[in-house]
Amino acid sequence: MKDSFKMLVINPGSTSTKIALYENDKEIWKESISYTKDELSQYNQVIDQFDVRKKDIYTLIDKKQLILSNLDAVVGRGGPFKPLESGTYKISNEVLKDVREGRVQAEHISNIGVLLAHEIAHDASIPSYFVDPVSVDEFEPVARISGIPELERKSLLHTLNVKATAHIAAEAIGKPLNSLNLIIAHLGGGISICPLKKGRIIDVNNANEGGPFSPERAGSLPSSSLVKLCFSGKYTFDHFKKRVVGNGGLSAYLGTNDVDEVLEKIHNGDTKAKLILDAMIYQISKEIGAMAVVLKGNVDAILLTGGIAHQDYVVKGITEMVHFIADVQVYAGENEMKSLAQGVLRVMKGEEEVLEY
Repeated sequence: MKDSFKMLVINPGSTSTKIALYENDKEIWKESISYTKDELSQYNQVIDQFDVRKKDIYTLIDKKQLILSNLDAVVGRGGPFKPLESGTYKISNEVLKDVREGRVQAEHISNIGVLLAHEIAHDASIPSYFVDPVSVDEFEPVARISGIPELERKSLLHTLNVKATAHIAAEAIGKPLNSLNLIIAHLGGGISICPLKKGRIIDVNNANEGGPFSPERAGSLPSSSLVKLCFSGKYTFDHFKKRVVGNGGLSAYLGTNDVDEVLEKIHNGDTKAKLILDAMIYQISKEIGAMAVVLKGNVDAILLTGGIAHQDYVVKGITEMVHFIADVQVYAGENEMKSLAQGVLRVMKGEEEVLEY
């Protein structure tokens, strides 16, 4: 059996496509293809961005003089597909069809990760995979109930980084992940806060529909007032859809989704900016407290991860509110690229069975 595997990793984000070449779990190079909101505003749906993102990836591949046939696999980020168990999946015709025909739980740029990975792998006659998609579902039955029978609570979250952070923390703690109870808060453009019971994600706020507001998402809203506003006749469906996911949160209040910019405003004495950022910290902390209840107070550690975890102001504010629950540990940034490579590597080395969609 081979002891060295090369993989191209593709991770489409809201305003960028991250590309990396890995040999086993070592990053050889990583690049990011950036887009402005104005450039992307011409596309009505995220799937419409496929052609331009594919073209730009091939331009980068040519620039890097990468010979695709020398690779062992291409792996793309997985999106909010149908509910799936955690693991590494071979990209199949079924998942490609579901994405192309819109049979997914939410419209999100991560959906096209499998389309991009499959297309590039197919051209090189090598396999393609996705790992721990947004729709990993390990909910216990009680967590699915919403309060209205027609609306079931869904497991949609930043699974890739949450699971990767959990594994890193378990190693640091010195105990198997399946022996730990953790609360993990992924703090980025969207915010996912979830309790892990013996390594399984048994609940989450679903960053598109509830929980704390984030730099660009509205989070939980007063339901009766929201219904009245939606039926006021002042707004279209598309307007409100973007207001809830994309133009909500910090962006709605302060005109920016950049936490660095908000902190600069606070530094310059902007009291409104301080109030709004403090409110986001408050809501994050409150959600962490709720997830502690899910674990019946038996929490080994609280882990803060994602890009916003780089901000000391935010970390300090959260820690002051929740440290009484458990020790707060910070794993700033996202481990998504390496996690994608490692998931495929485990399959190629025979350490883990590949899953079928």
